[in-house]
Amino acid sequence: MIRYDPLWTTMAAQRVTTYTLRVKHGMSHATVQRLQKNLPVSTHTLNRLCCILNCRLEDIAEYVPDEQK
Repeated sequence: MIRYDPLWTTMAAQRVTTYTLRVKHGMSHATVQRLQKNLPVSTHTLNRLCCILNCRLEDIAEYVPDEQK
């Protein structure tokens, strides 16, 4: 599972809010909600976030293995 917990840490360190992503950078409300719920987003979105935050992919997302039943 891909999780976006590092994104919120990176955003907080740079004082960037979800409002900033939506208003200043034109990211849709739906995309921000998908990130908040750890739902899939496009590589285009991940690339945009890296450009906006001037960071690496690992500063935005992490892979966490699913628990096997």
